[in-house]
Amino acid sequence: MAATRPLWGGGGGWYRYRYRHRRRLLSSSSSADGGGGPTAERGERQESAGFSPPAHSRNDWIGPPDKHSNLRPVIFYVPPEESPLERRLREARQEAQACDQRFWARHNRTFRQEKEEFIYSRLKAKGVEIRDETGQKATLNAEEMADFYKEFLSKNFRKHMQYNR
Repeated sequence: MAATRPLWGGGGGWYRYRYRHRRRLLSSSSSADGGGGPTAERGERQESAGFSPPAHSRNDWIGPPDKHSNLRPVIFYVPPEESPLERRLREARQEAQACDQRFWARHNRTFRQEKEEFIYSRLKAKGVEIRDETGQKATLNAEEMADFYKEFLSKNFRKHMQYNR
């Protein structure tokens, strides 16, 4: 990593530069709560999801999608000579990651629960059992599910607007 590259570099400079040099995690485990974890000391890495990247690595590491939020957790590299500005940026990114994790885990949990309730109520109204003779779960067609998706998005519109502001 070039130490002389300015943080404000043109065309997405620093942001694009940092993300271009990430490596994917080889571990398949991920944190369920998605908390950014404690702030790492200089020259150290945060431990998250039950693993730690190799000590010789000088890049952020991206993990597999979290099973609750579908977001990929990031373990941020902390350089030994991290400046106060770099530290503030890293901590802001960790905080944003933790907030995103909480929002999407909660949102996806609500989505799955309401979807199951919608399917159950529609099948019950039709007089259809939840499982057929072979034990397979009964499903609704795309048009029926479109009603659910539209209702869910409308009901959660304000939450999405608040999240994206």
